[in-house]
Amino acid sequence: MGLLLDSFWRAAAYCMRPRVMALSVLPLLLMVGLALGLGYLYWDGAVQGMRTLLDASPFLASFWSWLQGWGLGDVTSVVAPLMVVLAVAPALVVVSLLVVAVLMTPALVALVADRRFPTLERKKGGSFVASVAWSLSSTVLALIALVVSVPLWLVPPLVLILPPLIWGWLTYRVMVFDALAEHASKDERQEIFRRHRSSLLGIGILSGYLGAAPSIVWASGVVFAAAFFVLVPLAIWIYTLVFAFSSLWFSHYCLAALQRLREETGTGPNATSTTAEPAPRASQAEPVAMTGLTPPAALAAPEASSTPASAP
Repeated sequence: MGLLLDSFWRAAAYCMRPRVMALSVLPLLLMVGLALGLGYLYWDGAVQGMRTLLDASPFLASFWSWLQGWGLGDVTSVVAPLMVVLAVAPALVVVSLLVVAVLMTPALVALVADRRFPTLERKKGGSFVASVAWSLSSTVLALIALVVSVPLWLVPPLVLILPPLIWGWLTYRVMVFDALAEHASKDERQEIFRRHRSSLLGIGILSGYLGAAPSIVWASGVVFAAAFFVLVPLAIWIYTLVFAFSSLWFSHYCLAALQRLREETGTGPNATSTTAEPAPRASQAEPVAMTGLTPPAALAAPEASSTPASAP
């Protein structure tokens, strides 16, 4: 629990950094750039095509005539551009968020690693191809679980439990892999998954609930068409900020868990070696008496005198 709360407050503090705030604005800038480029190339043709589509329906044609009878003028000239915006905006949002997700997560992991764990060894246990394959497989499993669980959503309590639980599982699977891909080996990543599964799943579920807040703002922008161009960008910015917070939370937690794991196994920079040093060899110059053995010279017979004995 201590590691969970510590990583939470650190992630919240990191969200106030200028670099993180700039990354959270990136999808808005990207969406505006795409909108201006597509509008310059295809706006007139898209609006004209939408007007043709609206006028082709006999029911809608009679409805427009009825509105014109009330003095509203050419209603299709107002509805057609709005319908084009409503049709194109979700595609722009999805593309922008996908690009930011690919760019933001490595940048945030690098930010946490450089500031908190500069001495943590990078074992590069997950390549970019492995990350993409992991994310796609996890997404497919999550979508299958969502489709299978749809009938259970009719039960009032389960509709508030199952979708966040499934998306939380997906978030924790993808985020943990990306947070550890650069620094942890495959065995270390599997060990962290095993040890901290419940805490990491809890982070994913809470992130899923936080991600529901921008949806309310998005729905308000669709309902209140007059505020569409204000509320929808606000929803995108909030969603990106929530995404950044979740990525920072997972990064702080996973890298701290990895550092503790290496200290426990004796592979970290602060780990203490438990291998006993070999005893020093006894010096050959030590006195022989220290060995408890009789010197060989003491066993030898005394040498005969070199002076000849006198004759009797």
